[in-house]
Amino acid sequence: MDPQKIRALLESVRGGGVAVEEALAQLRDLPFTDLGYAMVDHHRALRQGAPEVIFGERKTAAQIVGIAKAIVDHGSACLITRVEPDKALTIVDAFPDARHAPIARSITIARAPIAKRGTAPVAVIAAGTSDLPVGEEACETLAELGRDVIRLYDVGVSGIHRLLMKREVLSTAGALIVVAGMEGALPSVVGGMTDRPVIGVPTSVGYGAAFGGLTALAAMLTSCASGVTVVNIDNGFGAAFAAARMDRG
Repeated sequence: MDPQKIRALLESVRGGGVAVEEALAQLRDLPFTDLGYAMVDHHRALRQGAPEVIFGERKTAAQIVGIAKAIVDHGSACLITRVEPDKALTIVDAFPDARHAPIARSITIARAPIAKRGTAPVAVIAAGTSDLPVGEEACETLAELGRDVIRLYDVGVSGIHRLLMKREVLSTAGALIVVAGMEGALPSVVGGMTDRPVIGVPTSVGYGAAFGGLTALAAMLTSCASGVTVVNIDNGFGAAFAAARMDRG
């Protein structure tokens, strides 16, 4: 349940507009809903500032729909990540108000406007067009968390002038998520050009010796730019959550 809705409910009880028993009925299943195949955590928004997110990979469409229904019925927005196209069709049929982002492989269900948070936008910088699925996953996650986003795409180190032409973005963002595959050099370059938090996201893009993103991961972990932090391979979602926590505004 959304913290603001709980606050409003408690204020209504205090003001006499809602009876105690009615409030108890609304709060009875606040901690979680047991669906048999999933224990949907409704308390997460209170603990972490954001509702539970559904990882769609390896779940059936029916399971995703059931979990999503439990989340939105408790008044929270719902983000579903890693959704295959065939599952997306079923989910969107079940939730006509859902927004499907095919490149990001995500679906967002928000029955009310998502409150804006943060003191500055988060810049999502991607080295190449092949990195866009991971970059867009970060963007969609940030949107669900109420953060404004600046996209800066196809500015990899093989044509560094493209990044230098946009360097003003580096100083206006509250945090920078830098997505790169191949040799994974871009976060180091960006980290050497700004004093803002830089989160490197290695992707599995690259030829054989890229080892499915391990080369980029190792390069980012050994960055010579001070303060660059790194998340797991292809983890745009995790990078977005980290950036949002850095600026809770």
